Amino acid sequence: MTTKTQRLTREADPRVRRSLAAALALSAVLVGLALGVVGLRVQQVHLAYQRDALRAERARVETVLRQLEVEVATLGSPGRVELRARRLGLTVPARDQVRLAREYVAGSTGLAAASRNRVASTTRTPTP
Repeated sequence: MTTKTQRLTREADPRVRRSLAAALALSAVLVGLALGVVGLRVQQVHLAYQRDALRAERARVETVLRQLEVEVATLGSPGRVELRARRLGLTVPARDQVRLAREYVAGSTGLAAASRNRVASTTRTPTP
């Protein structure tokens, strides 16, 4: 007696394939979103470190600026200038040694007034 063996084959259910494809796509989207969130957090931490470094640099620069302002004020103080001038042998000028440069004073005399009058005369139009 010969028996015939039957082979049973199962047909693939298209619904299972679709649900697997949808699950795979959904998991890929979720992994992409998770990686995006992690990337944004890493960038946020990096920017926070940069901000802190810039704040520290700004504080250092402001300190140096204040020190330089104090130094400028000290070096330009009248007492220090007078002391340095005396060390160099300079003295206070006598009254007859001081001359007022009238040509640079805006008024009715001197070169400033002459040049102003000259400009005014060249801009006038002759009257017939």
